[in-house]
Order: sequence, then C-alpha cells, then structure tokens
Amino acid sequence: MVELHWLAIFLAAASTMVIGSIWYGPLFGEKWQKLAKIKPDKNYTPKKAVILYGGAFLASFLTAMVIAYVAFVANRFFHNSFLQDAVVVSVVLWLGFTAARLYMHDSFEGRSRELTLLNIGHEFVTIVVMATIIGLFPQ
Repeated sequence: MVELHWLAIFLAAASTMVIGSIWYGPLFGEKWQKLAKIKPDKNYTPKKAVILYGGAFLASFLTAMVIAYVAFVANRFFHNSFLQDAVVVSVVLWLGFTAARLYMHDSFEGRSRELTLLNIGHEFVTIVVMATIIGLFPQ
C-alpha cells in the first residue's frame, strides 16, 4: 500500500503559491504579462480571487499527491534516499508531461518561444521545490 505524508503534500502545494507569486510577480511579472498579452481585469473581485487561487491550490495539491505517490513507488523500486527518488521522478515527470506538453500546445497556439520557456521554467522550479519538500518527509 502506498503511504502519503499529508503534511508534506500540503506544504508542497502551498509552496507553489509562493513560487508563483514571486515568478509571475516581481521576477518576471511584467515580461509574462506582455508576452501572454495579459491585461489587468478591471472587474477583479475578492470572490474571483478566491475561486482562482482556490482552484490553483487544489490543482497544486493534486500535483503534490501525484509526486508523493510516484516517489513512494520509485523509492520502493530504486531504494535510494526518498529525497533523491522524489526529485528524480519529478524531473522526469516534468520533462515528459509538463515541458513537452506545454511546448507542443504553445507551438500550435503560436505563442512565443520566450513565453513557453518562461512558463516551462516556472513549472520546473515549482516541481523541484515540491519534490524537495515531499522528499524531506520520508515514508
């Protein structure tokens, strides 16, 4: 049976909110808005924020659960440190599912390579941080 550490999953999910607010805020916010053609929403309300950020947290929580699940299985197979297996498995999942899929979708949607790389970079940092947090809570 797969064992999940729920505190690690929660902390990993929460970390994505911090990383996203820095990445798409002071670090690359203006560049991202320009490349993605994002305009400030004049009708942005606290209710919209709760729905948007609540959904983002739930998606991140699901991602953290998948990382924890696959890291557990990989650790039982490879017998490395749990941290090592969590990070390696997450990088492989990021490359095969996130980076490749974002590249493909952005190519067909005509998005700039710069925007694609910016978003793929964000996902890489996010996934590695999530995996590190999960990996620090061995099963």
